[in-house]
Amino acid sequence: MAPVSANISDSLLLSKPLPSGLLILYITIMKKELYLILDNIRSRENVGSIFRTSDAAGVKKIYLCGITPCPPHPKIEKTSLGAEKYVPWEYYKDTWRILKKLSADNYQLLALEQTKKSENIFILKTNKLKTNKLVLIVGNEVNGLSPETLKRADKTVAIPQYGQKESLNVAVAFGIAVYSILIK
Repeated sequence: MAPVSANISDSLLLSKPLPSGLLILYITIMKKELYLILDNIRSRENVGSIFRTSDAAGVKKIYLCGITPCPPHPKIEKTSLGAEKYVPWEYYKDTWRILKKLSADNYQLLALEQTKKSENIFILKTNKLKTNKLVLIVGNEVNGLSPETLKRADKTVAIPQYGQKESLNVAVAFGIAVYSILIK
């Protein structure tokens, strides 16, 4: 495949032209505005890891809600490697308030949760969604997302599980989900 020149000056700091397939993927990713809601995450280490992955994936902003720990904190900083300084974030005591605001601003709310109505995230066609303004909502490590949060979501998506535990660490699940959403 012959390289295609790309005049892109952003965080990728491209020193060589991108192959045409990667250029198409890059343009697909950059068309999306992706935001994140962390709903009642308990672990500071998970929060730090999610900040780090969010920075890598180009998440525009993280909304920390409920009991989710906020920076600055040494345990967040240890796993984020400083990403909390580069990814904008805001705290909301009540998750429903930010959900209501983002919904009113025409963002598509995607809840990452295993329910009977969940769509397989690997099959989800993000180009068929009503907007490129997307919000991924991830929940508590033990209890997941509340029924109230799930009701406010436009779609519920899940990562297929084949093992006995039927769950993933929240930071790992977020990493899988964010890149699955971005590359479509």
